[in-house]
Amino acid sequence: MKPVLRPVAALAFLAGAATTVQAADFEWKMQASWPPGGPGTQWENFTMFVDAVDKMSAGRLKIEPLPGGAIVPAFEVLDATSREVIDGAHTAMGYWVGRSKAAIPLSHGPLFGMDYIDFFGWLYHGGGRELTDQWYQEKLKANVVSFPVQPSGPQALGWYKEEIKSWEDFKGLKLRIYGLGNLVFNAAGVSAVQLPGAEILPAAERGVIDAAEWVGGIADLEFGFHTVWKYTMAPGVHEQVTVGDLLINKDRWDSLPADLKAIVEAAAVQTFWVWKTKWHIHNADAYEEMVTKHGVKKIRTPQGILDSFMAAYDELAVQWEEEDEWYKKVRDS
Repeated sequence: MKPVLRPVAALAFLAGAATTVQAADFEWKMQASWPPGGPGTQWENFTMFVDAVDKMSAGRLKIEPLPGGAIVPAFEVLDATSREVIDGAHTAMGYWVGRSKAAIPLSHGPLFGMDYIDFFGWLYHGGGRELTDQWYQEKLKANVVSFPVQPSGPQALGWYKEEIKSWEDFKGLKLRIYGLGNLVFNAAGVSAVQLPGAEILPAAERGVIDAAEWVGGIADLEFGFHTVWKYTMAPGVHEQVTVGDLLINKDRWDSLPADLKAIVEAAAVQTFWVWKTKWHIHNADAYEEMVTKHGVKKIRTPQGILDSFMAAYDELAVQWEEEDEWYKKVRDS
């Protein structure tokens, strides 16, 4: 029997070698602007995209997802991607409002009554995607391309130690809030600051901030905000339709063959909608847990706060159109 078994064994070895996973054609390192998290968080959105690319490409494009701070600080991922320190980033345009107010209508804030279907339609059929890449490359001088991937809105208006009953109660606080909310509330008289997500709870524990807005629901529960604050307030109008984006270094993007480019875009679109529906489920469960297990009280945002925000926003919008040609270009589109 030996003359028979040896060839069979050899063939089996060769067959096994033939099915061994081959090295990826392209390997990227991409960093998020947030820490790791579980189901329903921004981190899950990131890893969902990474897994989709891996499966669709049959391993030809491998992406290593890294948490905020792994290579560069959370707010430096745009420049790091542009300079090829990292190959890409999972982040949010509101972090760049100091460079151009066009980040607001390109990604979040009061969007003229749009819901996510409307906004997605503008991105893919109304020139929004093209405007976004032009803005990054021409206005910000960043060597990147962008894909919408993380629809995490509408968002709540944060966490508080006491019930907020009026605009007067609210405007005396030192509040952590992102992007448009930060700019508008500061203009309206609130002391608003912007911190990376991982720094919010430590800042609250040290008394550096009085209140904080992050995302709401599951993301806030995972960060443990209920251990410091017992009141959470909604709705907000600062991020009704808010979309985090996926940045890729343009040279890395240009080096991909057409089929892998199509796979990256398809994975981003799939992640956008599949994660969005899952996010709402986890948010509902998270709010129930906050109330029933952690004694959190949900309060409705006083109308005076919403009115004060919109009044300040309307004034700023006129100013920003005069100061930033890209802000006007995006709004006019």
